[in-house]
Amino acid sequence: MPNEPSRREFFTKSMLASAAAGLTLGAQRLAAAQDADDKPLPTDVSLVDSNEKLAQGKIAGMSVSRILLGGNLLTHYTHSRDLKYVYNLCAHYNTEEKIIETMALSEKHGVNTLVVHTVPAILDTLKKYRRDRGGKIQWIICPTAPAEGDFSEYTKQVEGLAEMGTNAVYLWGVTADKLVWKGDIDAIAKAVQIAKDHGMPSGVGAHDLKVIEACEKNKIPADFYIKTFHHHNYPSGPKPGDLKEPYSEIPAYWCRSPEDTIKVMSDVQKPWIAFKIMAAGAIPPKDALQYAFDNGADHCLMGMFDFEIAEDVKIAKEVLANTNRKRPWRG
Repeated sequence: MPNEPSRREFFTKSMLASAAAGLTLGAQRLAAAQDADDKPLPTDVSLVDSNEKLAQGKIAGMSVSRILLGGNLLTHYTHSRDLKYVYNLCAHYNTEEKIIETMALSEKHGVNTLVVHTVPAILDTLKKYRRDRGGKIQWIICPTAPAEGDFSEYTKQVEGLAEMGTNAVYLWGVTADKLVWKGDIDAIAKAVQIAKDHGMPSGVGAHDLKVIEACEKNKIPADFYIKTFHHHNYPSGPKPGDLKEPYSEIPAYWCRSPEDTIKVMSDVQKPWIAFKIMAAGAIPPKDALQYAFDNGADHCLMGMFDFEIAEDVKIAKEVLANTNRKRPWRG
């Protein structure tokens, strides 16, 4: 037939159509990732509207949003299981300027606090954001110096955090886990007191529930806990027979026994910030937040890229408006 296109013409037109569709889809995704009001982010974040109504609670006198910005993506320390390229990808995406944008967007959507550990580069960025950009986001920071011996390194790091205006400090969960396994509860108490001596609220982090149990049993005067919490209903979650000791050798989950965590935390009267609620990206945000808030968490720590913040805050508001929890709000 004279008007029938040749095979080459057919493929050329198909490829052009596919490319156009791809560009259209890419533009749609980019537009969806932009802020709802479609306005550029101000250089001076003091101009950013941070009055969106995201519920807050109290932690040692601090007003803290119900969801907090997690620091792992900002420090590029991603828990990506065996996907080795993800760390490098995150490092290339989350440049210093992108980290500053992420914190500004967090504030704009009502997330008023971040949690991070003492990576020197991120501490410099935090100071720059607050000093040069007018950032107001609060900092809860965990020292990574050894909490042992004469505590000289740990104390020096806490002093530095106090001098830079850190709002609260907590004992790193990695450290607290090891101290409990060693039976050195006195070291946990000393670490908590050092932060208090420097005028900051002081908490304890934990992956292992034994840390919380030991702190409660020994009446450690922590102001709050940061404890892992997520269910196991995801593909790489632990299966029967996976729950072995030591806890630190299990790579694909961070809350060994969610049922026991619910039970223990139900009697804890201190504020509880739940973290790893999405099992490092394996559980969708709505599922993770609903499970955490329904089962007693007072606040949830979430690692978020800049383009996820608006949607995650929206989800959090919906979950908080419909949570069915038994544990009273402690924070």
